[in-house]
Amino acid sequence: MRVHLGALAGAAALTGALSFALLAAAISTDFWYIIDTERLERSGPGAQDQPGAANRSQPEPLSSHSGLWRTCRVQSPCTPLMNPFWQENVTLSDSSRQLLTAVTLAGISIYIAYSAAAFRQALCLLEEKALLDQVDIRFGWSLALGWVSFVAELLTGAAFLAAARVLGLRQRQDQDVGA
Repeated sequence: MRVHLGALAGAAALTGALSFALLAAAISTDFWYIIDTERLERSGPGAQDQPGAANRSQPEPLSSHSGLWRTCRVQSPCTPLMNPFWQENVTLSDSSRQLLTAVTLAGISIYIAYSAAAFRQALCLLEEKALLDQVDIRFGWSLALGWVSFVAELLTGAAFLAAARVLGLRQRQDQDVGA
């Protein structure tokens, strides 16, 4: 099977651009971690179907979605988290920022998985298993974009390595023909 260098270069450029676009979208959006308490709020105290509900004040919804830079609640403004890139005294190279982004992606994934497990364990200890069924904790589409970006970056690297191999083989063939 003969592999064309132009096809490899095009694949590397396409997957690299796709990886960058997906990572930019993932980093800039606030849907890495989602907590949905709508079922809990509908069935809890103050629900509209209970007698006398019109006289009670509705509690603030607890549903939220979080990104790397801020957390957003349903009826409240978003709360910013610390952004290490905005501090005046911090000077990071591009490679350091990319490494920080990769470490952040892995760290956020581990933290979210741990937080969900800790939440479930706490509810079990409190014997409020019905509460757990009413709260939906899940990863959001921003995290999925981050992981798809990572896979696209791996494909970009593989295409560059394959292109280097093809170029090396061509140079060897040219040297053998010229000798």
